[in-house]
Amino acid sequence: MSNVFDGDSPTNLAEYSVSELSGSIKRTVETAFDQVRVRGEISGYRGPHSSGHAYFALKDDRARIDAVIWKGTFSRLKFRPEEGMEVIATGKVTTFPGSSKYQIVIETLEPAGAGALMALIEERKRKLGAEGLFDAARKKRLPFMPRVIGVVTSPTGAVIRDILHRISDRFPVHVLVWPVKVQGEGSGEEVANAIRGFNALEPAGTIARPDVLIVARGGGSLEDLWSFNDEIVVRAAAESRIPLISAVGHETDWTLIDYAADVRAPTPTGAAEMAVPVKAELEAQAAALAARLQGCMNRQMDQRRQSVRALMRALPSLDQLLALPRRRFDEAAAGLGRGLELNTINKRRGFERVAAHLRPDVLSNRIAERRQTLNERIVRAERMVERLIDRSKSRVERAEAILASLPARLKTQTDRGRERLGNLSRHADTAIRHQLTRARAELSSQDRVLQSLSYKNVLKRGYAVIRDEDNRPVSQAAQISAGMGIAIEFADGRVGAMTTEGGTPPAGAKKRSAKPAEPQKQGSLF
Repeated sequence: MSNVFDGDSPTNLAEYSVSELSGSIKRTVETAFDQVRVRGEISGYRGPHSSGHAYFALKDDRARIDAVIWKGTFSRLKFRPEEGMEVIATGKVTTFPGSSKYQIVIETLEPAGAGALMALIEERKRKLGAEGLFDAARKKRLPFMPRVIGVVTSPTGAVIRDILHRISDRFPVHVLVWPVKVQGEGSGEEVANAIRGFNALEPAGTIARPDVLIVARGGGSLEDLWSFNDEIVVRAAAESRIPLISAVGHETDWTLIDYAADVRAPTPTGAAEMAVPVKAELEAQAAALAARLQGCMNRQMDQRRQSVRALMRALPSLDQLLALPRRRFDEAAAGLGRGLELNTINKRRGFERVAAHLRPDVLSNRIAERRQTLNERIVRAERMVERLIDRSKSRVERAEAILASLPARLKTQTDRGRERLGNLSRHADTAIRHQLTRARAELSSQDRVLQSLSYKNVLKRGYAVIRDEDNRPVSQAAQISAGMGIAIEFADGRVGAMTTEGGTPPAGAKKRSAKPAEPQKQGSLF
């Protein structure tokens, strides 16, 4: 603030800059209204800004004030702002120097009384009901005998103990508890996440998927049960693929999750009774049914036994059953000899009928017919040969006419052929010479390879090859026996030798005989 006196000013008022005046107003307003409670209707609410802050206005029938909830405060609110909701806001009033506006910075927000909460519940109920979340057609039936039950509740309250105790008394099954907060900030999101978490379990996973869910909480005021009126909780309950039982509060307490659940239980203990049957009653009923079944079976067996006895009395004896077949067999056996005689007579008659057709005159007639047919075919063949000869003569005559004109053409073609033959002969001589040259070169290379691989080159270095009497090479001393004639081949010739000592012949080797075995003579075929 500047107190500089301006001599030209008509008054002695202090002079302020715009920033100084705005700052002074801001300090004055914040000092005078540092903690206020304002009641009004929310207007212009569009949800949190991208920065996380929420901007809207509070109004009544005569005035309006801008409001802001900073990001950190907004995440801690028990109730979320909604358009048209009457609330009581607590905070401080401040100004915004950039636009000469004032606003209230809200620190806490609560509905303006139970009537406002009920109006909000009714409005939300109409909205969700219009979407079909409360329709009876979409509600699922509870399983009669679930194997696993999932419970969404606080792990420290009396509710979970009552549910577990009641299930254990009626029908002990496996119970999975998803611990959540059932009151206060963030409780609605935890309940919704628990319902969706149970639905996300795989049926064959490591954690068994529940067959039925129980969402439970003890009694309390409307504010205490407010989390179960949250829209996110209602939608999670409606989307659950697992049948869901709502057990929130006492019998007179109603929340929006009760409308979205498949079944509403008046109390958490009642929810446990709905979830499982009474095991003792089932056992008694099963025992009664088993007794009735056993009695029915006994009566049925008695009736069947009586029926079988009556049927047995109506059946004929073994002699009566075999009397007629036995008589037929005797009659057939008596007529078997006569039947064989008649069969022989019939076969003889058939043979005689066939033999009657085998007479010499019949064979002669057939031979004559075949001979006549053969003669006719021979005559037709001779005629065909004559026609072919005539055609061949005409072809020869035409060929002779053509040959008569050939000398002139042959001479021309012969000259051309001689010239072409000479060219081809020269090319052939050249090709043959080249081929012989290549063959000589290839033969020389093969001869060099053969000479390098020949054993005679090895003999020139002082080695020798020993051959037996059959001129086969001997590679082991065991193949030579005493007194055996061998041939030793050197590089310049062969010499004969007689062995004096021999190696041990290999096992199984046969002794060579001095004389070749005589060939076996073939016997006569006749």
